[in-house]
Amino acid sequence: MKETGADTGRGEPAEYGSWVGPPRTLGRTGLAQRAGSFYGAGTDDCWTGRLIAPVHVLYDDEWGAEFVYRQPRDTAQALALLGAVAQDSMAGYACDGDDHWTAEVSATGGGSGAGSGPAALDRTWSVSQRAEEREAAGGGREYVAYIDGVLAEDLRHYLLWLSEGRPADPGEPLPNLSPCGG
Repeated sequence: MKETGADTGRGEPAEYGSWVGPPRTLGRTGLAQRAGSFYGAGTDDCWTGRLIAPVHVLYDDEWGAEFVYRQPRDTAQALALLGAVAQDSMAGYACDGDDHWTAEVSATGGGSGAGSGPAALDRTWSVSQRAEEREAAGGGREYVAYIDGVLAEDLRHYLLWLSEGRPADPGEPLPNLSPCGG
């Protein structure tokens, strides 16, 4: 008889000594995850994502797991993010976010509502002795600048994509975000 462990989130128990994969639920992706095709849920905490895709990946402050805070805008950025995906030993990334995000959630900013945010916002990291923490702190500053800058426009483009299944035409008016969102 095989021993079984915790539920995997897929309705099946994990067997001790084997890995059947992380749950693919957006509810476990962290508050700072942004709506879009790519997301991380149950990623490793090896800090490889920012080495490969620093303008897309940060680490959460609960476990140090990776999450996608900025969706790729072009092929080169998508390839960089796919490189980070390939390095994740837990296979915790997915690119089927379009099947899970709704226009309603995306219109309010795209956070999943779980977790507590990026660890890189910890102010002690910017003066840490560890180069990795100092680099991640720079990512935290980029994250804040992104929220204050183009996040709302990115969400409006994604909202059109979810609603109509197509990118915006040049000069086309984009949907409005809800007052609770970006």
